[in-house]
Amino acid sequence: MKNIEDRLSARERIRALVDSGTFQELFPLAEHQCRDFGMDKVKIPRDGVITGQGKIDGRPVFIFSQDSTVAGGSVGVVHAQKICQIMDLAVSTGAPIIGLLDSVGARMQEGIGAYNYGSIFARTARASGSVPQISAIMGTCVGGAVYAPAMTDFIIMVENTSTMFITGPPVIKAVMGEQISKEELGGPKVHFQKTGVVDFLVKNDSDCLQLIRQILSYLPANSREAPPVLRRPENYPERDESLNSLVPTDAKKVYDMKQIIKKIVDPDSFLEAKAGFARNIIVGLGRLEGKSVGIIANQPSVLGGSIDINAADKSARFIRFCDSFNIPLITLVDTPAYLPGVQQEHSGIIRHGAKMLFAYGEATVPKITVVIRKSYGGGISAMCGIKSMGPDQLYAWPTAEIAIMGAEIAVSSLFRKQIEQAQDPQALRNKMIEEYREEYYNPVRLAQRWILDDVLEPSETRARLIQALEMLANKIETRPPKKHGNIPL
Repeated sequence: MKNIEDRLSARERIRALVDSGTFQELFPLAEHQCRDFGMDKVKIPRDGVITGQGKIDGRPVFIFSQDSTVAGGSVGVVHAQKICQIMDLAVSTGAPIIGLLDSVGARMQEGIGAYNYGSIFARTARASGSVPQISAIMGTCVGGAVYAPAMTDFIIMVENTSTMFITGPPVIKAVMGEQISKEELGGPKVHFQKTGVVDFLVKNDSDCLQLIRQILSYLPANSREAPPVLRRPENYPERDESLNSLVPTDAKKVYDMKQIIKKIVDPDSFLEAKAGFARNIIVGLGRLEGKSVGIIANQPSVLGGSIDINAADKSARFIRFCDSFNIPLITLVDTPAYLPGVQQEHSGIIRHGAKMLFAYGEATVPKITVVIRKSYGGGISAMCGIKSMGPDQLYAWPTAEIAIMGAEIAVSSLFRKQIEQAQDPQALRNKMIEEYREEYYNPVRLAQRWILDDVLEPSETRARLIQALEMLANKIETRPPKKHGNIPL
């Protein structure tokens, strides 16, 4: 019995991934057609990739698994054609595509003909939003090969064994004079924490394959179906009284938003994506009464929950993914708005921040927003926290503060002269801040003005979300006829 810490072969990976006995290999006799550079005397069984169809939890999936023990898993003409064939089959039959990548890149002996990545890229783009696509980097992934997984819905990397980069350390040293190791350049931690390329990081092959099965359990087979519904948790209370005291009343004090998420969703059902990247915002899949939901939430314990460039990119992509596959969106808000600063402005926070607005505005799935605490300035719209952005239900906790800006800044701006001329400026300022909070922050008054649908006791949040999802289950929302929108990439 092979130790689970060991790397699995290409075929072992498939066997561990699919339901027992369900894998049907396609094109098993295919071989390369190259006759140059002595390749006519070289045998490359299956041209270095195993392709086929199997089932996961009884549902069909299409798989390709590159074999690094055969010509390094290099991509030749036939290799690429085999992958393209199963992608075509997946789209036409409405089934997910799973790529298990382990390849040194294009097969140089086949010249430009080997650079068939273009056909894979084109099919990946066409399949996007039609069927789920999951990429597992289970070894080397270099050169043009990195772009296909980057276009898929989720990427998983394996610690200590997987790498992703466009040009390797030798080329970088020769061209740029920079010396760096493969791990420092494109190892799992780099992409999980710095680049945001990777959604999940796992310890070994077995964990990777199990995670793929877990991800698929939240997703429909294609965009025409609803996500699967699991059995509802038995004897799980809809109310959690601990939520009533979880958020500090002092808006300057932090807390962990993940605690709220885990108390709201079904037990052990929250699967966070990109957990190491842009940690000031949280995205992930969860369940309510067995039904899949997508969750977007500010994280007050990191940058105060403010939205920077990376957080905007991370959340916008996730929103669009959920909308593609009919997964309702639940947004939990606690943000002081977009992160200010010269670096953010010059790096394009306007363009990147607009992606969130576009994604929410474009989404037609049920959208439910709960304002937990701060909801200021541009963050109000960015987090779908105002009716004009289209949330189907907009709730707030009693701790909510919804305003164009913080009370302290607002009072200082609006009443500066009045405060300066007062006998006791500080006392007047404090009084005005309290009055401003009562008038403009009070969520009950906002609900009375039709700005909010309701103010929730925190402990009833789960129950109200379940009720809202049931009410919105058959929601139909149309958009003007068009080829596609032009998101500000």
